[in-house]
Amino acid sequence: MLYYLFEYLEQEFKFPGASLFQFISFRASIAIIFSLLVSLIFGRQIIQLLQRNQMGESIRDLGLEGQKEKAGTPTMGGLIIILATLVPVLLFAKLDNIYILLLIVTTIWMGSIGFIDDYIKIKRKNKEGLKGRFKIIGQVGLGLIVGITLYSHPDVTIRENAALGQEIVINEKSTKTTIPLLKNNEFDYAEAITWIDESWSVYAWLVFIPFVIFIVTAVSNGANLTDGIDGLAAGTATLIVLVLGVFAWVSGNIIFSDYLNVMYIPDVSELVIFIAAFAGGLVGFLWYNTYPAQVFMGDTGSLTIGGIIAVLALSVRKELLIPVLCGVFFIESLSVILQVGYFKYTKKKTGVGKRIFLMAPVHHHFQKQGYHESKIVTRFWIITIALAIISLVTLKIR
Repeated sequence: MLYYLFEYLEQEFKFPGASLFQFISFRASIAIIFSLLVSLIFGRQIIQLLQRNQMGESIRDLGLEGQKEKAGTPTMGGLIIILATLVPVLLFAKLDNIYILLLIVTTIWMGSIGFIDDYIKIKRKNKEGLKGRFKIIGQVGLGLIVGITLYSHPDVTIRENAALGQEIVINEKSTKTTIPLLKNNEFDYAEAITWIDESWSVYAWLVFIPFVIFIVTAVSNGANLTDGIDGLAAGTATLIVLVLGVFAWVSGNIIFSDYLNVMYIPDVSELVIFIAAFAGGLVGFLWYNTYPAQVFMGDTGSLTIGGIIAVLALSVRKELLIPVLCGVFFIESLSVILQVGYFKYTKKKTGVGKRIFLMAPVHHHFQKQGYHESKIVTRFWIITIALAIISLVTLKIR
C-alpha cells in the first residue's frame, strides 16, 4: 500500500525520497527490517496469548532425551511467521503483481490448514489432529489454484532472447522450466505429450498442473516432517528462501538474466519483497524457537513454510532444483518413506517388522544415537548451506 502512496507522491508532487520506493532493493531492505521487528516485538505477545489460552504442546513419549521438558511449550507459533510476512508485504509490495497475490493466498491457505490441525490436536485433545485426507485435499486444492494460475494467467510469462537493446519485446505464455547443470537447460512440460502429436500442446496442462500439485504437496509435507526439533525447520527454510530470492532477482532482471543466460521472467523480481519479509519473519521466529524453544511453530508454521517454498520455486521456474536446494526436507521425507516401506515389507515377508533407522524422520535417529539436538540442527544447517551454494552455482555452471 505504501508503494502506491509514494508512487502518487512522486508523480504528483515530486516528494523528496519518494522515488526510492521504485527500487526493489530498497523495498526489500525495509521489508526484512520491518518483518524482523514485527516478529520480535509481537512474537512475545503472541507467545503470551498462546500460553493464556493453554495452547501448549502435548508431547508423545518417544523415549527421546529432553522430551518431557518440552511438554506445555506453546505451539501455533507459525502465526508469528505469518504475521511478520504479510504485514510488510501488504505495505511494501505491488499488490497487483500476480506472483505476490499467489503467495499471499498460499500463506493464508496453508496457514489455515495448519491452524485447524493444531487446534484439533490441542483443544480437542486429539493427537492425530486434522485427518490426513483433509490435509491432502487442502494441499491438492492449493496446488490446483497455483497450477491453474501459473498456466493460464496472462501476466505469468517468459521472454525469450531478451537481449538488451531489442526494440520489439514480446512476452509469451509458456510451460517451460529450467533443468539445473545442463546446457540448453530449458524443458517444456508440453514436450511430454507433443511427441505424440504437435497439436496436443494445448493439453500441456494435463502434465503441468498435476506436477504442480505434486510439488506443493511434497514440499509442504517435507517441511512438516522436518519440524521436529528446535530451530531445524525455521533455520533450514531461511537459507532456502534466501537462495530463491537470488533466483527471483536474477530471473526478473533483464541485465543479469541476459549476462547469465537464464530465463527472463517479467515481474517475478517483485517476489524479492515477499522473500525478504518471509526471511525476516523466520529469523525473528528463530529468536524464540532456538534451543530451548519458547514456542513451536506447529503445523500452522511448517505447512505454510513448505507451501511458500514450493510456490516460490515454481514461480521462478526452479522446481526441478528442489531435491537439491530442499535437500534436508527431501532426506527427512525419504527417511520416513523408507522406514515405513521396509517395516511393512519385512513384516509381510517374515512376520516381524524391521527398521532401517532407530526412528524416523532421520533427525530423531540421531537423537536416539545420543546427539544433542543443537548439534543435529547445526549440522543440518551446514548441509543446507552447502546445498544452497551448489544451487547458486547452477546459475553459471552447465
